[in-house]
Amino acid sequence: MYAIIDIETTGGSALLEKITEIAIYQHDGEKITGEYVSLVNPERNIPYFITNLTGITNEMVENAPKFYEIAKMVVELTEGRTFVAHNARFDYSFIRQEFKALGYNFRRNILDTVALSRKLIPGHKSYSLGNLCKDLNIIINGRHRASGDALATVILFEKLLTRDRDVNGKGRGLVRNTKIAKLNPKLDVARIDVIPEEPGIYYFYNEKGDLIYVGKSRNLQQRIRTHLSNNTTSRAMEMRDIIADIDWEVTGSELIALLKESAEIKSNKPVYNRAQRQTSFQWGIFSFTDNRGYINFRYGRIVNDDIPLSVYSSSGRAKSRMESLTEKYQLCQRLAGLYDTSGQCFHHQVGICRGACCGEETPRDYNERAKKAADEFVFTRRNFFIIDRGRDNDERSAVKIVNGKFVGYGYFNINDMGFGLDAVHDCIEATKDNHDIHVILKQYLKGYKFEKLIEF
Repeated sequence: MYAIIDIETTGGSALLEKITEIAIYQHDGEKITGEYVSLVNPERNIPYFITNLTGITNEMVENAPKFYEIAKMVVELTEGRTFVAHNARFDYSFIRQEFKALGYNFRRNILDTVALSRKLIPGHKSYSLGNLCKDLNIIINGRHRASGDALATVILFEKLLTRDRDVNGKGRGLVRNTKIAKLNPKLDVARIDVIPEEPGIYYFYNEKGDLIYVGKSRNLQQRIRTHLSNNTTSRAMEMRDIIADIDWEVTGSELIALLKESAEIKSNKPVYNRAQRQTSFQWGIFSFTDNRGYINFRYGRIVNDDIPLSVYSSSGRAKSRMESLTEKYQLCQRLAGLYDTSGQCFHHQVGICRGACCGEETPRDYNERAKKAADEFVFTRRNFFIIDRGRDNDERSAVKIVNGKFVGYGYFNINDMGFGLDAVHDCIEATKDNHDIHVILKQYLKGYKFEKLIEF
């Protein structure tokens, strides 16, 4: 059951403008079963250019009912029916806004005949109602009037229903999938079908070509479809509505997808990633050698591109880890960043610290234990490759770590002549390290499966 609708308005913004005319045609999937057409008093002046476009004047709507007077009728005519319109988001947003002003939450499943036309009858130069009707020999009696445009939409919809049944079969067609109607009319939904079910990274763009979101998934097809049918939050629906183009890149390895996603977000700062990409690991433990030659540690908040030995979700967790290492390796409290003093630390005063803080223990002796403490962190002083899936059966991916620092990643062919560790080294493309990369690598090595780890 459907309600095929068209409205005329005082302008293009649902928040600022008002409805001047509405037409509703009830449809059972075969024929029109009911209709309602009415001018609406917008309670404001109709701009001259709108009158010039629609022919609706201030005098025509002066004695017409105001929207609140027809609101009950609109509810009854659309209740239990799918809201169908050409560029449905426009009509639906105006009607929802009118009801919102009355304190009523008007919600209906919607179908957009623009999106359906792009899917079912591809190849048209333009999918505006006027141009599409011209191509399909649909006569519009009263262009830019609610009744004329709505009746033309009825005929178009009936053609789409027939086409959908022919192509997809009765009961399984796109018309029954109301989720497609929520998509941006400029999105080529045919592209969705060719998205691979592989790990990779994906990009969403708005109508201006601006990158608005970057994501990763072990199944690109599944994840992108989830975005395009997401009704869980207002922010998710807002993003879904403005996605006008999609791109993706298969990575084979989920780890490389994670690394590429992090780099793209840092580089491009897409508007819909900003609120989500605040990592919970904002604290770290850092190491440096002072001017006397002693290895020092400190814990603190991670700033900009600081690269810590390890990362933590709170100051307390970082401090606790440093305290346990200090006790285990008999480190100096002061050099471990746990006792703020220019002289000897408290542990030295009570006979626990061996005196690195006041020069009683040599840097060489002290640093032997400090290095063992540093070695407990995930990547310190280790050189290795993480080897994982490639983008096809003959390929593998490699992520390179040198002295605890992320160097880069790449792909190599396992069938190349003379294959060996040199080929793995040669395939790596240098990539900038940062603390987010360390979080990703630490979590990945702990919780994910990969083919193997090769030390060198």
